[in-house]
Amino acid sequence: MTLFGNSNIIKQIATKLGFDYCGIARALPLDDDARRLETWLNKGYNGSMQYMENYFELRVNPQKLVPGAKSVITLLLNYYPSDVSPAGTDVPKISKYAWGNDYHEVIKLKLRLFVEQLKIQIGDVNGRGFVDSAPVLERAWAQRSGLGWIGKNGNLINKQSGSFFFIATLIVDLELEYDDPIAKDFCGTCTKCIDACPTNAILDDRVIDGSKCISYYTIELKDVLIPGNMKGKFDDWMFGCDVCQDVCPWNRFSTPTNETQFTPIPVILDFTKKDWEEMTEESFKKIFRHSPLKRSKFQGIKRNLKFISKN
Repeated sequence: MTLFGNSNIIKQIATKLGFDYCGIARALPLDDDARRLETWLNKGYNGSMQYMENYFELRVNPQKLVPGAKSVITLLLNYYPSDVSPAGTDVPKISKYAWGNDYHEVIKLKLRLFVEQLKIQIGDVNGRGFVDSAPVLERAWAQRSGLGWIGKNGNLINKQSGSFFFIATLIVDLELEYDDPIAKDFCGTCTKCIDACPTNAILDDRVIDGSKCISYYTIELKDVLIPGNMKGKFDDWMFGCDVCQDVCPWNRFSTPTNETQFTPIPVILDFTKKDWEEMTEESFKKIFRHSPLKRSKFQGIKRNLKFISKN
């Protein structure tokens, strides 16, 4: 089979498994990204996310993460919901990516099926799939494989569909035909995301101070209390934050996802502020057992609710 033929098979598998975009890049060390990551870590922009300091060499070199790696396949899966109107105006806000089932569970299954299909249709292919489960610079690979550019808000932006996508990575020991990288930045002079960020977490040159991001405070931070200097800045965000994506002009092209497992859990759209405040730990575990919200745990959600309370 030719490089083109194998690459075509890969893109057909991606489509059949429900992925919206598929791009392929040669597996090489990410030298420029390594320097940027090192600078970012040295400035403490990772906050308490110490895990981001681990396995640095694996993050910037796919051949060390997967021995014999020759190609990096990047897959995008749209999660933009069809209904974007939760009940009420004072309801605690939840990032759209967390409205349905946990994307880790959904995409990991798709990646396992992907590798199985590669072995069936191409042969003895060795590969590993990743979705936030290993030290992979997935946005850099997405840009290198032509799927978009990294915007001023740090998100991958696709010219046709915006940025409401999960990114999955499949690293294989198979030589393939490679897509042209996105060389142009289509953000231009727009600063809507920078201007709208409630905590000024978006810095110059596409640098995000993770230690100031609302998503960091409401999901990653495990402390009992959120720093008091952030009080009044969360704009009712209880879990994650979509502000920089909601204001991005490119997201006017967003369309509802076709993935049924990302259909919003009913309470996400129906719960009032009172419902959230009166929720018990037992009901939380039952309702959100397949939801990304379980990452913050019940106590984390209660902490966040208390922090954004006007009283």
